[in-house]
Amino acid sequence: MIRVAVVDDHEIVRKGIIAYLRTDEELDVVGEAASGNEGAKLVLEKKPDVVLMDLMMENGTGIEATQQIMKALPNCKVIILTSYYDDEQVFPAIEAGAFSYILKTSSAEEITDAIKKAAKGETVIESKVAGKMMTNIRSIQKKAHEDLTDRELEVLLCIGNGMTNQEISEKLYIGIKTVKTHVSNILGKLGVNDRTQAAVYVHRNKLIR
Repeated sequence: MIRVAVVDDHEIVRKGIIAYLRTDEELDVVGEAASGNEGAKLVLEKKPDVVLMDLMMENGTGIEATQQIMKALPNCKVIILTSYYDDEQVFPAIEAGAFSYILKTSSAEEITDAIKKAAKGETVIESKVAGKMMTNIRSIQKKAHEDLTDRELEVLLCIGNGMTNQEISEKLYIGIKTVKTHVSNILGKLGVNDRTQAAVYVHRNKLIR
């Protein structure tokens, strides 16, 4: 059975969810809590497989509770179940370690499905939230090379063309040490590990036409 804990400060909502979950023979509700602080303590004590976590609660938010849980029980799957999907909630929750993110407008069947998928290691992200995440990723990727200086962009394009440091030095009339410094700065700004990944970035973003 999948051990589940429910953390939500709205008693009617919490009790309703628990009542439905208990009709499923695959699920075992091992505890409930009405605040983030209580929820974190409950989870550390009961060690459930999956936690349904509300976000906006007094005495500890869902994000704070998720952070505590992830530090102590990194294999526990926290599913954010909330009415909020604005940037100020979504991204901090994901960064805190939330495994899935669904809205309270989800049907009871969708909630149980998310729990079962989480137990199997499958993430469920509400479509509205997924859309925000994709927009954010595209924004980050677009911004990355825009943060480069003109010279760094020139060096990046040379890397994209497969040029060595020596070749870049000769083409741009700068020293090898300067080239290496530019390359190091470029890798850091793009968030990539090596020249190969930098070259892939160039072509993926069609910087060379």
